[in-house]
Amino acid sequence: MERARFNMIEQQVRPWDVLDERVLAVMRELPREAFVPDAYKGLAHADVEIPLGEQAQMLAPKLVGRLLQALAIQPDERVLEIGTGTGYVTACLALLGEFVVSLEIDPALAEGARTRVGAMGLSQVEVRTADAFAGPIDGGPFDAIAVTGSVPTSEPIAALKRLLTDGGRLFIVVGEAPLMQAQLITRVGNDFRQQGLFETSVPMLRNAPLPERFAF
Repeated sequence: MERARFNMIEQQVRPWDVLDERVLAVMRELPREAFVPDAYKGLAHADVEIPLGEQAQMLAPKLVGRLLQALAIQPDERVLEIGTGTGYVTACLALLGEFVVSLEIDPALAEGARTRVGAMGLSQVEVRTADAFAGPIDGGPFDAIAVTGSVPTSEPIAALKRLLTDGGRLFIVVGEAPLMQAQLITRVGNDFRQQGLFETSVPMLRNAPLPERFAF
């Protein structure tokens, strides 16, 4: 497994321009296979998304690396994650930062993530069974926000911006299949700087606001 993680880093993550050594070290040391559903253990380190049931996937390793690198989380920072999944990204965030609040709409996924994260000895994580789009999110402001699924429109971004500290960063994927864009939004005082990072395609978060469709 150590060789598989090494190959994952050197053949998938690093070639996709993930060069932050803290990020690479966390992904190299954290046993990704411990977060993969039993039916897909053989794909734990493969360059694929892993199904997690209804409208959810475990992100491919290279995308996790780009997300973590973009957020540039520091050891004293507080992080919000939307879309816990199996808890793999949650654990990576916890190892990079000080504390992670993670929201997961699926109760079974949330409970499984709590178990896996707890097995890693990561007490600096709170996994909540919650819908991020259903109302206010307690515990902010946050230094970084990681959204692990996509939203079809930019509508939810306004509420997430309000949860950022000055200097805080938001990673989010916006658009509809087959073409979406990963974006990094940084708060600078009362202003927000938006940077397009790369094109990708990931499942939409459940209950994300849908775009209006024209009716003829």
